[in-house]
Amino acid sequence: MERQRSFSFIPTRFLVFSFTISSSVIFLTFFTMWIIKTTPSVPQQTRLQFNTSSIVLGFKPIAVQTLTGFSRNFSVNGLKDSILKGTRLSKPENASGFSGISLSSGLQLQRKENESRVPEHEEEKGGESDGNFPTIEHSAPTTILFVNIERTEEKNAALNKTEVTSKKRIDEKKTRLTSFENTQISSGGQVENKRVRGCDFTRGRWVYDESYPLYTNGSCPFIDEGFNCQGNGRLDKDYMKLRWQPQDCDIPRFNATKMLELIRGKRLVFVGDSINRNQWESMLCMLMGAIKDPNRVYETHRRRITKEKGDYSFKFVDYKCTVEYYVSHFLVHEGKARVGQKRVQTLRIDSIDHGSSRWRGADILVFNTAHWWSHYKTKAGINYYQEGGQIHPQLDVSTAFRKAMMTWASWVDKRINPRKTQVFFRSSAPSHFRGGQWNSGGSCKEATQPLQTSSSSYSEKNLIAEEVIKQMKTRVTFLNITGLSEYRIDGHPSIYGRKSGKHSSSGIQDCSHWCLPGIPDLWNELLYAHLQ
Repeated sequence: MERQRSFSFIPTRFLVFSFTISSSVIFLTFFTMWIIKTTPSVPQQTRLQFNTSSIVLGFKPIAVQTLTGFSRNFSVNGLKDSILKGTRLSKPENASGFSGISLSSGLQLQRKENESRVPEHEEEKGGESDGNFPTIEHSAPTTILFVNIERTEEKNAALNKTEVTSKKRIDEKKTRLTSFENTQISSGGQVENKRVRGCDFTRGRWVYDESYPLYTNGSCPFIDEGFNCQGNGRLDKDYMKLRWQPQDCDIPRFNATKMLELIRGKRLVFVGDSINRNQWESMLCMLMGAIKDPNRVYETHRRRITKEKGDYSFKFVDYKCTVEYYVSHFLVHEGKARVGQKRVQTLRIDSIDHGSSRWRGADILVFNTAHWWSHYKTKAGINYYQEGGQIHPQLDVSTAFRKAMMTWASWVDKRINPRKTQVFFRSSAPSHFRGGQWNSGGSCKEATQPLQTSSSSYSEKNLIAEEVIKQMKTRVTFLNITGLSEYRIDGHPSIYGRKSGKHSSSGIQDCSHWCLPGIPDLWNELLYAHLQ
């Protein structure tokens, strides 16, 4: 009987339970519909205020995508634990506070907009090449960051796509900003207008600077007689105290210790004519400023420096580096060939100089050629230029120079490893003969001050060299020293290229090479600026 009574109560309990459940479901349904109807359809704007030091963000509000809304009163920690979960708020290292806020993982849309608005002058300075936000200026007491909260999942996908595009743009900027400048000619033929870190060294003026020269003829044992103007009797000294001041920037002052550190364990090699030997001797003298014991520098080829001979290598023992010079007037092979019954001197414009094997393996190569292309044989070009077994009866010097430069460029592209070796090509250095040439009474002995104006014409050989270098696969820096050296008629040895000095009776003056200390020191300061 008890079992039957218990059984009779079961339907009643079931009905009560079902009614309670149904009522609850209906109530929750209506309540949910009411919540949905009262929720605003537009995204809320939430304002975060950070009580930091006086900084102002230099960018627009950042759009943050989420599926949930927030009331206006929430903390930074709440933001970090919700919207910015998996997102980084980073504070760049800066002594004065924030230099920008980097938001990653889902906050790339605004980042892209900011990058597209980076000023061109900021790109030149390399300020925003890494894709960070612009530097924040200190002017207001607080920082206000607006965060737009939207509930659209479609834009999350757009953010991912934007992030890929943004990274691509950042990589492209870094490629542009890290390439060599100052007429930097890189793989693909890009010329960057003679600039180093945004500085045009070709425009400026010579100024008097009492702190120059960087060495004296007495402190440097490497100056040969032809460049030792002070040792040969020249009395005026102002030509040694002039410094080139670019119009919009400064050239880093040469630091011999830092330069030796830059070439520690390396080979710095100069290849070219006697003007390049002029620069090589200057470099040796400038580096001597960091050597306390001259015995720690020795000549590996064991021969006296003279104008005629030209294969030299000096080793700086403490830094395990060498500074070398190899003579090559044309960079291509000088040889002989038979013309009729005679053997005549020829220039093989299709064959690199046979000494090129000694240049290979260098870490820094500085080339030049120009001086000898104005010689009467090269200018006349009669039975002088050779290609293969053919000797041209007559060939224009500009055409021959272009062919020789293409031969050199081909050798560099094939034989030089650009990951190991930095290659420079120095432009032509001007001569200043007045009243004739070197062998016809030309002189510059009266000049003790720079010219007030320089020639506006640009050497055809320089134009050809730049055009050829643009086509090269190997990155080559064109070191343009022509224009700034044009002013320095006072910097040549003139009659002080030999010890007889002003009492010389030969009448031949040297208005092509340069006194040391002197103008080649500046060329090396420019080289030093590039290597940094």
